[in-house]
Amino acid sequence: MLYTIAVVLIILWLVGLVSSYTMGGFIHILLVIAIVSILVNIISGRRSG
Repeated sequence: MLYTIAVVLIILWLVGLVSSYTMGGFIHILLVIAIVSILVNIISGRRSG
């Protein structure tokens, strides 16, 4: 599970590097990363609970 999350974050980071030429794309990538981290917190919270 953690490896999958790490791979997704790395892919998002690479996409962020590619689309960083436009500020809109960079903000969009940050929003996606934020949503992913929130989902990870929810999933890990349910597992630990």
